[in-house]
Amino acid sequence: MSNADRHGLIAQTVREAGSVTVQALAELTGASEMTIRRDLDTLAAQGVLERVRGGARTLLLRGEEPPFALRAREAVDAKRRIAAEVCSLIADGETVLLDSGTTCLEVARLLRQRPVTVMPLSLQAIQILGDPPGPTTLMVPGGRPRAAEGALTGPLTLASLSALRFDTAVVGCCGLSAAEGLTAYDLDDAAVKKAGITSSRRIIVAADGSKLGRTAYAYVGPSTHLHTLVTDTTAPADEVATLEATGTVVKAV
Repeated sequence: MSNADRHGLIAQTVREAGSVTVQALAELTGASEMTIRRDLDTLAAQGVLERVRGGARTLLLRGEEPPFALRAREAVDAKRRIAAEVCSLIADGETVLLDSGTTCLEVARLLRQRPVTVMPLSLQAIQILGDPPGPTTLMVPGGRPRAAEGALTGPLTLASLSALRFDTAVVGCCGLSAAEGLTAYDLDDAAVKKAGITSSRRIIVAADGSKLGRTAYAYVGPSTHLHTLVTDTTAPADEVATLEATGTVVKAV
């Protein structure tokens, strides 16, 4: 097991269990207890978990948004497949609004060499799309970055969105269901998503299967606003069927 795979498994186990001992993690991963202690120190330094005597425990309260560093380690292969499918739906020459989040960050990596105009809503995606300069036309919005997330929010971001019209918005989410619609953990982030949807002709949601059937704190809008959902094969079949019945095109990769 590689370091990255082991770290991902440890992070997921701590998150799901609430707290786990070094011994239990060593048995789970097949690594030595000394290696696990080093792994926990590394993950704690990244804000993924809290180091406690004999093990680690989650930093999350119920319903709280997982840290960016943790989300970046989850479902990486699925996010890359989703990103590739999203990019296949975008034609050269389009104007694209690219939401914040780890899946949209994978989309940014693929759009970097495409002749499209992109306005990304995170500092990480801005850096990816701007370095090195390529055929992509980069539009940078105003706004205030959320700590650790890099997501741009606030009045300047909303003003940037209201001044433009996009062919396609690629939107991430914290939760999506046919009954509860699109939701986010942060109210300011939800406001930006709403503004982006209003300013775009076509809405593509990029979300791995774990987001479907989940409801977060801040309401963005009904699922009927979405034109296409790109997800992976772990998406709950009942949610997929209901979304398709209400008019959303679902592509599972």
